[in-house]
Amino acid sequence: MSRCDTAAAESDKGDMRQQIAAETATAIRRNIPLHDTMELLDFGAGTGLLTYRILPHVRSLTAVDTSAKMLEVLQRKSTPGQRIETACRDITKMPLNRKFDGIISSMAMHHVEDTAAFLAALYEHLRPGGFIALADLDKEDGSFHTRGNEGVFHFGFDRDTLRETAKAAGFSQIGFDTVLTIRKSHGDFPVFLMTACA
Repeated sequence: MSRCDTAAAESDKGDMRQQIAAETATAIRRNIPLHDTMELLDFGAGTGLLTYRILPHVRSLTAVDTSAKMLEVLQRKSTPGQRIETACRDITKMPLNRKFDGIISSMAMHHVEDTAAFLAALYEHLRPGGFIALADLDKEDGSFHTRGNEGVFHFGFDRDTLRETAKAAGFSQIGFDTVLTIRKSHGDFPVFLMTACA
């Protein structure tokens, strides 16, 4: 059982997780003109903390995660009439057979080993003119995850380097917005939102 599967039952209880999801949703709405015809994908959706905050503003959301337990928690929160589908898979290796108007994500990218392949996979899942809105940590010293770095492949990201990686994947109009700064006893950890167009 993966670390995420083990943590699924407790995932919604952390104030920090709730705050990150809330601030990320606000930043997405500030930077992207969402509307009720859009079909979005939430990468690394977990238990749906971001999914359910964005869903009221779009037509539908497909929640993707590699943890079946996380997606089970997400599905239990669903109510009749909500337009949510789930897919338990790594879309960098097993693409979905469909395209989306946009892809959102919160704090998942640093758990993906190959960032270039990840961004290329997102590009391939977008309709022409589609967008990405990805929240993650600025470059840090590895101390953000106080319970250890199992499953963490990047200690945050340098924004300029990430911009160039996104360009190489085909994205344009790449921008960054600081979502919030997470304050811990041993340091401050800024979280950015990167937006770009296909």
